[in-house]
Amino acid sequence: MNSSIVSNKNHRFPPPIIAHAVWLYFRFPLSLRLVEEMLLERGIVVSCETIRRWGRKFGPAYARQLCRKKVSRNDIWHLDEVVISIGGRKH
Repeated sequence: MNSSIVSNKNHRFPPPIIAHAVWLYFRFPLSLRLVEEMLLERGIVVSCETIRRWGRKFGPAYARQLCRKKVSRNDIWHLDEVVISIGGRKH
């Protein structure tokens, strides 16, 4: 199997815009038309069909990149606690 690197060459938009559109589509439960509208609000005119093509081309590479990220020992997690008083009793 040939493992080629996905290239942004010959695309009208720069790689950060393509990456942002693919990220929006796969990270949140958004339709292609909603991603199109969100980009339009930023002044980027792209059709939903173009976003679909980007998702098919760059989506698998994005998914591999997410799976490759491993939890390290340096990751810090914080748990916030909330205490409220109801009827004089703390909950």
